[in-house]
Amino acid sequence: MEYIVISITALFVSSLTLFSGFGLGTVLMPAFALFFPVPVAIAATAVVHLANNIFKVVLVGRNADWGVVVRFALTAALAAILGAWLLGQLSFIPAVTSYQIGERTFDVTLVKLAIGVLIIGFAMFDLVPKLQKLAFDRKYLPLGGILSGFFGGLSGHQGAMRSAFLLKSGLDTKAFVGTSGVCAFLVDLVRLAVYSATFYTANFALISGDVGRLVLLGIFFAFIGSFVGARLVKKVTLHTVQYIVGIMLIVVSVGLVTGLI
Repeated sequence: MEYIVISITALFVSSLTLFSGFGLGTVLMPAFALFFPVPVAIAATAVVHLANNIFKVVLVGRNADWGVVVRFALTAALAAILGAWLLGQLSFIPAVTSYQIGERTFDVTLVKLAIGVLIIGFAMFDLVPKLQKLAFDRKYLPLGGILSGFFGGLSGHQGAMRSAFLLKSGLDTKAFVGTSGVCAFLVDLVRLAVYSATFYTANFALISGDVGRLVLLGIFFAFIGSFVGARLVKKVTLHTVQYIVGIMLIVVSVGLVTGLI
């Protein structure tokens, strides 16, 4: 079942990320979290996200506005270090409480609470019209990098913030897509380095076989999705899809907060 879920999610979402309001990691991380511990899910998603962003940079990176990249990505990369470090610290804190349903015990941990609340918050970007149109002036690019990078490092949810700050940077569609891809790529590099230095290596080794196969599968289908998405002629409007995704994210976040996932 996990192979089907990860493959379909990576293919479908990756084909939309070039044009929609949500990113690959936003949806793929909860899909991984259905089968693996949250820190492992975030790290595994980061690997797929990085590989997909490398592919995006190859496809559309030549269109990036490097002035915007410097102003946004440098602060984003620094903030991603802090966010990724915080995730590592939270992952080692024991469960704050637990409960039983029948013969099964469910643990409520700080890392699940934090990620669950963040998912609910970022799901609002898909559900609330005003948030869908949220955009900030170009002068706030460094601040946008800090916010996007921090949340990218902590939970992988960087796309919504990044889009909100890049939308009013005077970029045309091609430059926006290329710039966004380069910025996301740099944040992924930094946060994966921090994950590897903290919890990633130890946790990943425990279930490396399953995670490794799923990561490779996710990368393969994400590549196909990006290839298809990059060849769409015009900007796609996906309001119905965004609402469905937002509701699904809230359902998963409730599962995380309550310890059911």
